[in-house]
Amino acid sequence: MKRIAQTVDLNDHPDLIRQYEEHHAHPWPELVAGTLATGIQRAFVYRYGTRLFMFLEVPDDFDLARDGPKYMEHPRAQEWDALEASPPPAPDSARQAG
Repeated sequence: MKRIAQTVDLNDHPDLIRQYEEHHAHPWPELVAGTLATGIQRAFVYRYGTRLFMFLEVPDDFDLARDGPKYMEHPRAQEWDALEASPPPAPDSARQAG
């Protein structure tokens, strides 16, 4: 098993951040199943101010660029993402380690 960590700095939009957190507090079962089907075994997302930190546990052969998009193959995942009120990331804020 390997671990992947990502951070994203969000623009400071408190209402959108609150909506984003409320939206993700109760994910649809199809989304959880779709996430597991990509190979992600455990996922955690934390926020500190405007910084999101995501921590994933995945199989050794998992490739985020290759396997991550498989989640979007399910129509419910596409519906979920269309409904999501996501605060825009700050320019050049995404970082990954793993």
